[in-house]
Amino acid sequence: MKRLMSKTWLVIVLIFMYLPILMLAVYSFTDADNMGVIGEFSLDNYKRLFVTPELRNMIMGTFLLAFGSAVIATIIGTCGAVGAFYSKKHTRGALNTINQIPVVNADVVTGFSICIFLIVVLQMSKDTFVPLICGHAVLSVPFVYLSVIPKLKQMDNSVYEAALDMGARPHTALFKVVLPQIRQGIVSGFVMAVTLSLDDYFIATYMKPATFDTISTYVVNATKGAQTEIKTALWALSTVIFVLVVLAVSVMNLNVRKNTAKEVNDA
Repeated sequence: MKRLMSKTWLVIVLIFMYLPILMLAVYSFTDADNMGVIGEFSLDNYKRLFVTPELRNMIMGTFLLAFGSAVIATIIGTCGAVGAFYSKKHTRGALNTINQIPVVNADVVTGFSICIFLIVVLQMSKDTFVPLICGHAVLSVPFVYLSVIPKLKQMDNSVYEAALDMGARPHTALFKVVLPQIRQGIVSGFVMAVTLSLDDYFIATYMKPATFDTISTYVVNATKGAQTEIKTALWALSTVIFVLVVLAVSVMNLNVRKNTAKEVNDA
């Protein structure tokens, strides 16, 4: 009975999580103008998504911003995690605590604080993309840190020490021994950083140039009187992003299983 109840509860949770997304995906393949109106099968929304210059430029700009800020966040977060892992106990504990604060803090507080620091204190111009990239990188660094730290704890640290004993320099041992062992955590942190940048609204709103829109800011503005064709094309955009995320997670899980099976066979 308990097993049946737990499975039933799991099914209910999954329905509430994924049913709205599936409905959006279904409507993206129709010519309906509004939700609740059943239309005929059509690919016009997907054609419009990649043909309309306004939408195409917005999508390309958003993904370039996401990947660029994710690269910066991954480098900083990985360096911070490695540095904290090899620090003294009290220093490591303090860094872990400080890193958790941005994770649990509200996005609006983080975004507004970063905006004040970069725009008001450092006098950065909003006409450039520097404040926006810095803001998204700062948002993502703590999550990269949290993705890398568990892999550092799981790795065989004796291999790193053995490399030093064999004459390898610290930076050589870092790149040849440590980073390959924590590669999965780095990749997970990078994917998380890309997702956070795509999803962010507050930092983008505060720091983006006036002529630039990310997907999140564009979607919010599209609900305030945009053309019907633009709104329905955003259904297709949401479906494409969801499919890409599912594929990325599936590939990562397959790699984890493959590496785990390889380690078991080697052992």
